[in-house]
Amino acid sequence: MNRRTRTHVRAAALAALASLATGWASAQTVNLTLSHFNNPNEVATANKLIEVFEAANPDINIDVELIPTGGDGDNLVKTRLSTGDMTDLLWYNAGSLFHALNPKERFVDLTDEPYQATILDSFKSVVSEAGRVYGVPIGTAFGGGVLYNRKLYDKLGLSVPKTWAEFMANNAKLKAAGVTPVIQTFGTPWTAQLFMLGDYYNLQAVEPDFAERYTKNEAKYATAPALKGFERQEEVFKAGYLNEDFASATFEDGLRMVAEGEGAQYPMLSITIGSIATTYPDLVNEVGFFALPGDDATRNGLTTWMPNGLYIYSGTPHLAEAKRFVEFVASVAGCDAQTAAIGATGPYLVKGCSIPADVPPVVSDLLPYFETDGATAPALEFLSPVKGPNLPQITVEVGSGIRSAADGAALYDEDVKKQAQQLALPGW
Repeated sequence: MNRRTRTHVRAAALAALASLATGWASAQTVNLTLSHFNNPNEVATANKLIEVFEAANPDINIDVELIPTGGDGDNLVKTRLSTGDMTDLLWYNAGSLFHALNPKERFVDLTDEPYQATILDSFKSVVSEAGRVYGVPIGTAFGGGVLYNRKLYDKLGLSVPKTWAEFMANNAKLKAAGVTPVIQTFGTPWTAQLFMLGDYYNLQAVEPDFAERYTKNEAKYATAPALKGFERQEEVFKAGYLNEDFASATFEDGLRMVAEGEGAQYPMLSITIGSIATTYPDLVNEVGFFALPGDDATRNGLTTWMPNGLYIYSGTPHLAEAKRFVEFVASVAGCDAQTAAIGATGPYLVKGCSIPADVPPVVSDLLPYFETDGATAPALEFLSPVKGPNLPQITVEVGSGIRSAADGAALYDEDVKKQAQQLALPGW
């Protein structure tokens, strides 16, 4: 072999070694992708979870794909799952919307993972299908009620209402003082649902078997007492208690308005205090929370939501690595990362996880409901798989005076039929 040939062989060998080294290095890093809704809470939480996880797991890189909020996002998730184009990991709803995704086919069964022993049964029940568990909690339990500006309440000498009559009396005083009593943000349609969905505790208090009968198509929203959630939204509109820009204002506008005192009360989920803490940290202590009141002060309680679930897509090529991230999220370290991201927004449903003593007023206002027997009821979507896709649009119409409460409730009763039939529920 002459010198020229030896040189070429050596160069080729070095190139091959370099190629192998590069390939070996890239093989050591697995790329996962997580999909989640595009809202400030989830963005901040996901970023912190990924930061902490990647620091401890340098062989895994996690990218993010954002999902639009509301119905558009739900449709996108369903489309991507049905076409086999889903990301490795999905942060999505538990309860009825989870069941609508055909979890047995689309998600990885996590029932036998050892960490499931640390997850509360109350959560496992809302991410289970046919006795098998498909998700872990990400986030905290929370309530649907009313965020309120504490300074305005103090200034006008208002007390937290325990009945609907007291709530409306507060509204009258606020309006007389030149303050917008109730903030609505129909530019973000999902926010229009809170009067109806948040009233479920009050509905269950007077009709304890509503969820069971509703699932069997034996109960309707167009019939009292279920109609009251729609009627109360209509009543607030007719009384002129809304912000002038209610039709175009967005969720982000609503949080700003209640934090800055531009409006006094915002029917909303308590978990959104995390967004206020992120966006308006100096105002987070100006906002409190109370349950949407019913007719009986002795039965004042809170409609509660389970955290969303974190799921692994059944088609992921990186199952072992995806499981490592899910296990981290369902750990004390995962809870601590979430608290570091947006503060504690409610109780975690993982054993051993705790929340700081210096939580914002919204969280401290929330906890007594969870600590009092009989003071909470799960939202209907955790008790029944029946939920119609057009509720945001229907409640926007009722809340805007376009459609009466009775008509809106009747339309929603029709809206749920298709999903109930798709689920092959008896009686539909």
